[in-house]
Amino acid sequence: MTSTAGSTGQTGPSEGSRRVARFTRAERLVHRATAGLMLLCVGAAACLYFSPLAQLVGRRHLVVVVHEWSGILLPVPFLLGLVSSAFRADLRRLNRLAQYDKEWLRAVRKGWTSPGLRPAGKFNAGQKIYAGWIAGAVPIMMCTGLLMWFTGLLPVISRTSAIFVHDVTALAIGLVLLGHLRLAYRDSHARRGMRTGFVDLAWAKREHSKWLEEDHSG
Repeated sequence: MTSTAGSTGQTGPSEGSRRVARFTRAERLVHRATAGLMLLCVGAAACLYFSPLAQLVGRRHLVVVVHEWSGILLPVPFLLGLVSSAFRADLRRLNRLAQYDKEWLRAVRKGWTSPGLRPAGKFNAGQKIYAGWIAGAVPIMMCTGLLMWFTGLLPVISRTSAIFVHDVTALAIGLVLLGHLRLAYRDSHARRGMRTGFVDLAWAKREHSKWLEEDHSG
């Protein structure tokens, strides 16, 4: 078993039984903490906006407090994760679109499902776009949420405007999260990588062919 990303383990003679390190413990903890806070925040919001859920849960003040503080704490795992060099390296990967990412997007647009037609590095183009979307949406939610909480913070922006932007962005985040969860549910290898830190070498070569090439060339 290996400890460095992109290197193969010595767990068996066949490629199907060999594994490659995908995420460190620090990265997995950041993901779990962020996911937990996000689910708390979205779940509390659902209880505030949908009457049947609000009646079922009750204790509106407690739900409001959970929603507010889970939202405020949402960036904390990310900030703590910056201590990890592996986490910073993956942020650089997510922040850069390569030429083959354009090929991946073209294949998705045309409905091509063959992995050979969807080249990807450690993260495919869809994951990079998702990460960028979340990175932009969370600060918007925090800022508008604070404007709703502290109405006199920026007098030039009305509370009504803040509520509108907050609600529209929240709806978009909810839809994007559902898509993220659906794709994760369909890929047990990806879930295993986030759960254990390792994935099958065969899966890595099939779904993220450029990842191992780039790591070995680097």
